[in-house]
Amino acid sequence: MPTAARLIAALGFAAVGLGVAWVLALLPLGWVVWGVAGAACGWFVMGSLVGRGYRAAAGFGVRTAVTAAFWALLALSLREMIRRAYLRQYDDPFEAIVAIFEIGLDRGRALIAAEPLAVLLLGGLLAGVLAEFAGRRWK
Repeated sequence: MPTAARLIAALGFAAVGLGVAWVLALLPLGWVVWGVAGAACGWFVMGSLVGRGYRAAAGFGVRTAVTAAFWALLALSLREMIRRAYLRQYDDPFEAIVAIFEIGLDRGRALIAAEPLAVLLLGGLLAGVLAEFAGRRWK
């Protein structure tokens, strides 16, 4: 059911995703993927966890941000694997499937740097608290 908390969570985590994409200096498709992953996780993950207090919302916000990062990395890795498959860089389908996770781990290492990690964690914390505030304000 649409609520103000879900809307604020979707907007907040979309902003977090766009912030991470900006810090990582991704191409326009990366911006879209990070923004959509953030919005979807904000709506479905954080939106369903609102109403349990501000301390819990801060933790759930970090959890939601990490979930959005996982889905964004998976989507971008899948796209890169498909691009490489069209260039016939894989001998069999199993090699291509394994490459999705290898690409994801390579791109995930970039998130461990200080700036993207700070944007992800602090932005998630702030977006979670804002979603909790919206849930209490417009109940």
